[in-house]
Amino acid sequence: MTENNKEFHFDTRAIHAGQEPEPITGAVMTPIFATSTFKQKSPGEHTGFEYARTQNPTRLAFEKCIASLESGTKAFAFSSGLAAGATVLELLESGSHMVAVDDMYGGSWRLFEAVRKRSANLKVSYADPDHPETILSQISKDTRMIWIETPSNPLLKITNLAEVAKIAKTKNIVTVVDNTFCSPYIQRPLELGIDIVVHSVTKYINGHSDMVGGIVVTRKPEISEALEFLQNAVGSISDPFSCFLALRGVKTLPLRMHQHCSNAEKIAHWLDQHPKVEKTIYPGLTSHPQHDISRTQMNGFFGAMISVYLKTDMAGVRRALEKTNVFTLAESLGGVESLIGHPVTMSHGSIPLERRKSLNISDNLIRLSVGVESAEDLLEDLDQALKAI
Repeated sequence: MTENNKEFHFDTRAIHAGQEPEPITGAVMTPIFATSTFKQKSPGEHTGFEYARTQNPTRLAFEKCIASLESGTKAFAFSSGLAAGATVLELLESGSHMVAVDDMYGGSWRLFEAVRKRSANLKVSYADPDHPETILSQISKDTRMIWIETPSNPLLKITNLAEVAKIAKTKNIVTVVDNTFCSPYIQRPLELGIDIVVHSVTKYINGHSDMVGGIVVTRKPEISEALEFLQNAVGSISDPFSCFLALRGVKTLPLRMHQHCSNAEKIAHWLDQHPKVEKTIYPGLTSHPQHDISRTQMNGFFGAMISVYLKTDMAGVRRALEKTNVFTLAESLGGVESLIGHPVTMSHGSIPLERRKSLNISDNLIRLSVGVESAEDLLEDLDQALKAI
């Protein structure tokens, strides 16, 4: 099948897009092409593959598959989500200004603040995505990019993507959305007018916590051309084995996301009524300020990430997190197994204390990545852990 054939539904493309059977042996699964170089028939006359940093058949199959699922035309796979994001930033000239949402993954903030401000004189203004007009108010004559996470990490703020895309287009500003928390099954920003989508493939796309990778997708020819050059020039590519694992994982993405989201909705509503919980943040709760936008923008789903403020101090949080048996206390998210994390000491530990305080990323905040286990077992596990507070 052709990788962007809209005659096929998402579920079918997740299994087949970009992945024709291998022509020599007929292998149904795309092989791992573990080679650094490719034979040329004559100088400059090759099969389309010259050197594995530039092109690799396993990587190309994965890129074509994700381009199709994100409704893009081209995708570029990298060695990590941060490598993908760092390469996107290379689209900017030195000294450019960027507007970013104020709540984001700590690694992205560290990249902006501790690396690119120093190395590329990047200027960043932060805006509250709860109010799109604040994004507009931060735009200056030097603004070249708007960077969005929705839902954001860890406070699950929702940005109205169509509205931001409309604002940016009138000012010729490139828009980037980190779509990691949703996966392309739930949310497809390019369909809403966004220019570039970034994923940590490590999370839902792969879904099995056994590889690290990133990917960038676009449908704009000029951005595709620039990213193709940068992927080769910078060289932080995804290796063939990681691409093989990600291709294996993405085939079950629709099935997994249904179970992830179903479990998360049950758990979020249960936590929202729990006496040891101060506040539950989940787009599927009507108490979430962007609940209605979420329902439309996320195609009727609400994701599988939940953030919770517990009625306790750091010592109580520690006792609860040490007690879980089905939820695993670990970094990351998006795997089939449920994970529980503590942003202050884990994903957002690189963000300075004062900034964390201003965003209300406090010691009593925990983050749940709800997996695909039995919802009843997950609820029982949380119930017994919360008794330790």
